[in-house]
Amino acid sequence: MTEPLAASHLPAIQWSLVLALAALVGYACQRQLGLPRVLGYAAVGSIAGFFGLGAALWPLHGPVLLLLELGIAVVLFECGARINVRWFVHNPMVLVQSVLEASLTYAAVFYGLQAVGVEARSAGPLGLIAMAASPVLLSRVIADTRAAGAVTDRALTLSTLSTLYALVLSAAKAQIFANPQESLWHDITPVLQVLLVSAVVAGVLFALIHAVLRWMSPLSQNTAIVLLALIAATAASASGLGGSAPLAALLAGMVLKFFRPQPLPWTQALGSISALLGMVVFVLVAAVAAHAPWTGSIPLAVLALVGLRLVAKTVGIGLGHWGSHTHWRQTLWTACTMAPLSAVALAMTVPFTTISGGETIAGIALPTILLMELLGAMAATWALRRAGEARDTLGVRHDA
Repeated sequence: MTEPLAASHLPAIQWSLVLALAALVGYACQRQLGLPRVLGYAAVGSIAGFFGLGAALWPLHGPVLLLLELGIAVVLFECGARINVRWFVHNPMVLVQSVLEASLTYAAVFYGLQAVGVEARSAGPLGLIAMAASPVLLSRVIADTRAAGAVTDRALTLSTLSTLYALVLSAAKAQIFANPQESLWHDITPVLQVLLVSAVVAGVLFALIHAVLRWMSPLSQNTAIVLLALIAATAASASGLGGSAPLAALLAGMVLKFFRPQPLPWTQALGSISALLGMVVFVLVAAVAAHAPWTGSIPLAVLALVGLRLVAKTVGIGLGHWGSHTHWRQTLWTACTMAPLSAVALAMTVPFTTISGGETIAGIALPTILLMELLGAMAATWALRRAGEARDTLGVRHDA
C-alpha cells in the first residue's frame, strides 16, 4: 500500500517544491537584481516544464483550467476596477490607440504568418492570441516596481482593452471552428453569445459584490475571501454557460468602477490572495508552455509572430498618439509595456486544442507565450524605468 500512496502523492510533492522554489527565486530576483518577481516565477516554471512537469497538464482541463481562469479573473477584475470609463469621454484617443494597435496586430500576424508558411486556418487564431497584451503580468510588474504615472496608467488601460477584444473574438472563433458553416449570421452569433453571457454574468457579479461592499468592511480579510469566492463561482458559471470567465470578471470590475469611482480600499485585502494566485498562475503557464517542442518551422513562426506583434503594436499606438496628450517618448515606452504574453494568451489557446489544426496553433502559441512571458516582463520593466515612473531601488527590501 505504501508504493501506490507515494506514487499518487508525487505530483503534489513536486508542485509544492516547485512553488516554494519559485517564491524564493522571485524574492531573490527583486531583492538582489531589482527585477520583478514574476521573472523568477516564470524561470522556475520554465525549468520545471523542460523537465516534463507541465506536459501531463496539457491540454488544460478540469481543476487546473479552473485555477488558471480564476487567477486571470481575479487580476482582470482588479484591472477593470481601475478603468474609469468616464476618462474616455475626455480623452477618446485612448480608445483610438486601443483599436488601432489591436487591429493592426491581428492583421500583421495573420498575413505575416501565412507568408512564412502557416495556414490561414491557424494564422487567424494566432492573430487573435497575439492581439491580447497581458494585464495580468503587467499588473505584477507595476506592483513590484511600484510604478505610477501616465505611461503606467495608459499601458494598463490599453493592455486591458486589447485583452477585452481578444477574449470576445477568440472565444467566438473557437466556436466557429468547432462548427464551421458558410454564413455571416453563423459567424456573428458566437460573438453575440459570448458578449451576452459574459455581460449577464458580469452584472450578477457586480450586484453581489456591490451588496457585499455595502454591508462588510472593505478592509476586512473576510471581505476579500467573499469576493474571491464570488469571482470563482461566476467564473465557473460563465464558462459553463458559453461565455468567457475572464471577460465577465473584467466587465464586472469596469461596471463597479463606473458606479463607485472612488478608490477601492478592498484591493489591499485582496492583494495577498491575488499575489499568491498570480505566482501559481505564472509558474503554471511557464511550465505548460515550456514543454512544447521547438522543431521544424516552429522557431521561424515564433520569431515572425513576436516581431510582427511588437512592430504592429508600436505603430498602432504611435498612430493614435496624435491628440492623446502624451509625449512621443511616452508613446514608445507604452508600446514596450505591451510586449508581455502570459496567462490570458494560454487560456485563449486552450479551446483551439480540441479542433482540427489545434496542434499547429498550440505548437506556435506555447513557445511564443514562454518567450514573451520572460522577455516581455523585462521589456515592461525597462520601459517603466526609462519613463521615470518605476520607484523601486536595486537591493531595497520590498514587503508588498
